[in-house]
Amino acid sequence: MSTILLSSLRSVSKSVTIIRLARSFKMSASQRKPFEHLPSTVVPSNYTLYLHPDLVKNSFSGKETIDVEVKESVNAVKMNSAEIEIQSASFTSGGNTVSSSDIKTNAEDETLTVTFPGSLPLGSGQIHLNFTGILNDKLRGFYRSCYTAGDGSKHPIAVTQFESTDARRAFPCWDEPAIKATFDVTLVSPVASVALSNMPAVKEEVQDSIKITTYDRTPIMSTYLVAFVVGEFDYVEARDKNDVLIRVYTPVGKKEQGEFALDVAVKTLPFYNDYFEIPYPLPKMDLIAIPDFAAGAMENWGLVTYRETALLVDPLNTSSGTKQWVALVVGHELAHQWFGNLVTMQWWTHLWLNEGFASWIEYLCVDHCFPSWDIWLQYVNMDFSRALELDALDNSHPIEVPVGHPEEVDEIFDAISYCKGNSVIRMLHNWLGAEKFRKGLALYLKRHQYKNALTEHLWAALEESSGQPVNKVMSTWTGQIGYPMLTVEVVETSDSVTLNLKQQKFCANGDNSSDQQWLVPVTVVTQSRDTPQTYLLDGREGQIVLEGARPGDWVKVNPNQIGLFRVKYSDDLLKRLLPAVKNQALSSADRLGIQQDLFALAKAGYSSTANLLTLMGSYSTERNYVVLSSINTNLSDLGGLFNHLPCYQQFKAMRRQIFSKILTEVGWENKETDGHTDALLRSMLIGTLGHSGDTEVIEKCNEMFKQHISGGKQIPADIRGSVYSTVRANGGNDEYQDLLTLFNKTDLHEERDRIQRVLGCGPDAELRAKTLDFSLSDAVRSNDTPFVIGGVAKAGWEGRDQTWAFVKNKYPIFLERYSGGFLFQRLVQTTCASFVDMEKYKDVEKFFSENKAPSAERAIKQSLESIKLRAGWLERDGEAVAQWFKDRGF
Repeated sequence: MSTILLSSLRSVSKSVTIIRLARSFKMSASQRKPFEHLPSTVVPSNYTLYLHPDLVKNSFSGKETIDVEVKESVNAVKMNSAEIEIQSASFTSGGNTVSSSDIKTNAEDETLTVTFPGSLPLGSGQIHLNFTGILNDKLRGFYRSCYTAGDGSKHPIAVTQFESTDARRAFPCWDEPAIKATFDVTLVSPVASVALSNMPAVKEEVQDSIKITTYDRTPIMSTYLVAFVVGEFDYVEARDKNDVLIRVYTPVGKKEQGEFALDVAVKTLPFYNDYFEIPYPLPKMDLIAIPDFAAGAMENWGLVTYRETALLVDPLNTSSGTKQWVALVVGHELAHQWFGNLVTMQWWTHLWLNEGFASWIEYLCVDHCFPSWDIWLQYVNMDFSRALELDALDNSHPIEVPVGHPEEVDEIFDAISYCKGNSVIRMLHNWLGAEKFRKGLALYLKRHQYKNALTEHLWAALEESSGQPVNKVMSTWTGQIGYPMLTVEVVETSDSVTLNLKQQKFCANGDNSSDQQWLVPVTVVTQSRDTPQTYLLDGREGQIVLEGARPGDWVKVNPNQIGLFRVKYSDDLLKRLLPAVKNQALSSADRLGIQQDLFALAKAGYSSTANLLTLMGSYSTERNYVVLSSINTNLSDLGGLFNHLPCYQQFKAMRRQIFSKILTEVGWENKETDGHTDALLRSMLIGTLGHSGDTEVIEKCNEMFKQHISGGKQIPADIRGSVYSTVRANGGNDEYQDLLTLFNKTDLHEERDRIQRVLGCGPDAELRAKTLDFSLSDAVRSNDTPFVIGGVAKAGWEGRDQTWAFVKNKYPIFLERYSGGFLFQRLVQTTCASFVDMEKYKDVEKFFSENKAPSAERAIKQSLESIKLRAGWLERDGEAVAQWFKDRGF
């Protein structure tokens, strides 16, 4: 599954995702009784499902026959079921059918127990069930959605989202990933509708106003990968070079918006076929845009569901950033068809096997499809940096975290499972070498196809292919929280250069007390040798004699930011590196990495923030989009400390000084010579300067906006979001109403999304309050509400305070809507994590001690830790930074 977390490019959004909502008012982890897996006395082998969704009454009826094997003599069968009413149950074996004597459901455990008058005979049998359920509005299980076509007509949809444990809301089943079976699905739907499931249709029968569609039997697979969609859609189609039929389904009248994703999919499936050495095992691949969807996408085998903004590309109105996001999400979900669907984790403890790997190979795939996008450098600024940020917290968790109750699963669909997981995979890929790594993956998939696997199974296959102690090394990365900081010093003689390395856990609070250690693959390049030298640091300290290095050379540890660790250079080594940053003798990735490490060290208190700002002068010649984007992000983080203080105006002056001359060079208009990242850079510069008080940029944005809304020259899609944001941040009610008019006119979700996210970023408290109310109105889809609220929270300290008060006041609504899923975690973090004073810390802590937040307990702890860290950062470095601004005349 692709989440919607991480950065502006990985949020629609993933970043990275997954997402179940509304286990309202459930017990906290401390109150919850111990989880028990379903008994193995009776196990399924095939489900024959017959489902009839009613799109008018928002309900469904169903019947199923489950082929089972009775392994022990029992008179009761226990399976999962939630929010389903069972009308009848019976058991057939050897031509004899017996009806149930009792049917009991347990709402807390989400189980169904069917009891029969006597013991069931051992061996093969069939369970028959008739049931009804609701098409809910919670974006999980079997739920309802709707879109409005260009002509104003409403089109209802019935759709599924089963990961992690919501297949039980559509049909009673053994809803655990290790209990695989095959599925024979039949759907009843209106004649005019499109009805889809995992496999192609093999029979369609029309009866009056309905049609009955029967699908081919699926491969053996887990319940969370089953999918159904019923509604009215258009589609575009093509066949890949292996003759697999690929279709992209869109809302009616928008099929041209599916062409880009179709092109990506047609390239991607054959790429994975070759990479994994296993052909895609299904005869078709459907990708479908769903209007109401909590995650970025879901990898249902053969029928992948997406948010509209993660699949649809309008040729005229979609930005380069969104196209990149679509390509990444398509690559991610199609990778799951092998890594997750063909081979599935044994239990949710091993979730990272699915998500970490897919989040790594999506970049490999996009680099294959779009080599000019410089996607691996962007990876460092997105997934890699996000992993380092979150995993520095005390309230992080290991990649491989024990999961008991399924409700705990939602809390680990986060940047650790996705971003740290894929960073560890990337580090391993580099250490073993590309071909040995690929051969090990292919061996793993072939050995465990159509089965379940553990992390140790992957390590074993990679050890076979590489001859390296993979399990020994990687267990130090997957089994414990955090990552190391390497302190680097140099010892030189006339004929040798030696690096002394020392590792300690990097902590966001600067703590030095941890005794944790990792087995660290370290690579080094020097001024005289650009071929990486590799060393495995297997203790607290180590030494590397640098081959081919000369005394006085600059030394770059961790070239291209492959290793998952921070580097703290001695003052001497850092001074040597800075000229190589300024004259760009170092690669873009290395310039990026040095800046990111310097900022993280200052933020944590390992070094001075004022000194960091001085060192940033070495980046005055920087023109690479990704490096500049990282600098901008880090400066925004720093600015969040000061936006309630007088020195914030000096901070904005510094940003104008850094970025205004670059925008002059880049220009406002697209050039024929522009590449993909030039478009991303232009957008970033306009947005940054527009929010930093650059009068020329603000005037230009206002002029472009007036032409745009009057039907004149339209704002290019690549900069439209930045222009909207600048106009709103520096405008008033007129601009607000103009944006609302644009919002109401368009049926392109990307356009609506870019508008609704900036409505709350202005200086007027009344308009911010209006936006907060708007976020809960029918005009905003429930899966978008947290991001509309987040736009208000970004409007300085006033916006943060106003948002937090609103969330507290409306908390019962949010609990009902989002409790138990990623969007609830997102809401908590968006509204709480950016405070910078301990009074707010106490307020947040008190509120959540009195108001439970199911499945957001870790997000609350992380937000509280973030507040404490930011308050400490301000207290530690605030005066020195303010003086730094003053001394330089800002």
